[in-house]
Amino acid sequence: MRELVRTNDMVLVSAITALLDSANIHHLVLDQNMSVIEGSLGILPRRILVHEDDNRAARELLVDAGFAHELRADE
Repeated sequence: MRELVRTNDMVLVSAITALLDSANIHHLVLDQNMSVIEGSLGILPRRILVHEDDNRAARELLVDAGFAHELRADE
């Protein structure tokens, strides 16, 4: 799995997951249940991950949608 985005912005998480869903790119959003533990303060960022095989397509999709500035470094 490769990390695409790490953010505290739940609207951004929702927008990106909707884009990935529409492109049929399987993804995981990690740490979203941590908000219950942290008290919903938004301190812990959520991470959006895609399978290694979908990494390039997902990154291109997000760049085309104007989210290039949100992408994590592709290591």
